[in-house]
Amino acid sequence: MNDPYTRYVLDLRRLRLLCELDRRGTIAAVAAALHYAPSGVSQQLAQLETEAGVPLLERVGRNVRLTDAAKALAAHAEAVLGRLEAAEAELATFAGEARGVVRIAAFQTAAVALVPAALAALARYEGLRVEVVQAEPEAALPALSARDHDLVLGEEYPGFPAPVVPELDREPLCTDPMRLARAARTGTLPDAAGDVWVMEPPGTVAHAWALAQCRAAGFEPDVRHLASDMSVHLELVRQGLASAFLPEMAWHGRPAPPGSRRLAGQARAITTTVRRGGAAHPAIRLVRDALRAAAREIDQPE
Repeated sequence: MNDPYTRYVLDLRRLRLLCELDRRGTIAAVAAALHYAPSGVSQQLAQLETEAGVPLLERVGRNVRLTDAAKALAAHAEAVLGRLEAAEAELATFAGEARGVVRIAAFQTAAVALVPAALAALARYEGLRVEVVQAEPEAALPALSARDHDLVLGEEYPGFPAPVVPELDREPLCTDPMRLARAARTGTLPDAAGDVWVMEPPGTVAHAWALAQCRAAGFEPDVRHLASDMSVHLELVRQGLASAFLPEMAWHGRPAPPGSRRLAGQARAITTTVRRGGAAHPAIRLVRDALRAAAREIDQPE
């Protein structure tokens, strides 16, 4: 029989499961992300509820949701996890050489233009393992908070600043001028009112920015093609099948599309974002430095 005066110590691993449930929404999603069996997640959360001494989960159909007490506990747990990561980063500075695994999420053009040069520079560090996955910032940044990635290469467009998330540390890396590339090869943006367009998918900042440019020029674009891969945009433009807004990184190392022209005052900002607690980790600093060096090597002529 449980002693009613027993005071339990909250288990950090179970607290993380609670944070993951708060973020991901379902026990199945938590289990998949952390490589647990769903039954194991449920058992650990039940034990955490015993430790907390208050109800943490409410049954809703086949799923559960967090109580107000659980949400309050999850907020404290996030702060604790952040402080623990900061402590690990500080301890790592005493080890000398940067070691460990750094998981990078990079959108397509950055993955082509920046990441290979950074990886080549980092290859000499035997204790450092860098893993890269291609992912758009809209998905990668929440996954960074969920500790699926350690560093995200992101982008910001003029007039569309990224949300400020206190637990994340964002640093500018470089700027990437935007160009109008028309299937007709010549003309300004207002001349493109009747063009067929290719754009990134709806729901992305790039798509919202592109629509805003067209509307500011006085027309609603005929968007017939959608692709997150800039090489698709570039090929449709080269074959005269669509017009597009293209960042200069899209043809890294190759000639610019014929007739394309820079849009005055329009350049996207490329950033690196990490969790604030891990920003001082030697491995994170080393990877950021390598990406900065790679960015300095990019020089797209007008």
